[in-house]
Amino acid sequence: MKAKIHVTLKQGILDPQGKAIEHALDSLGFKNAANVRVGKYLELVLQETDKAKAEVAVKSMCEKLLANTIIEEYQYELSE
Repeated sequence: MKAKIHVTLKQGILDPQGKAIEHALDSLGFKNAANVRVGKYLELVLQETDKAKAEVAVKSMCEKLLANTIIEEYQYELSE
């Protein structure tokens, strides 16, 4: 089973990397880019066929390692 995981900063958390990209885009002439936020995208393959067990595993991975749940939130999608 394949997991696609998106990790992003929670609303209200300062994103200095996003701000730097926003300023760089502006200086390159992309004046219409605003509120840039940077996150992480991960893909992994689980050796699991039971979707419920795969969900438990992915949630545990996110909570324990892949996301800092104090300042980040995550979303995931499972597929065969």
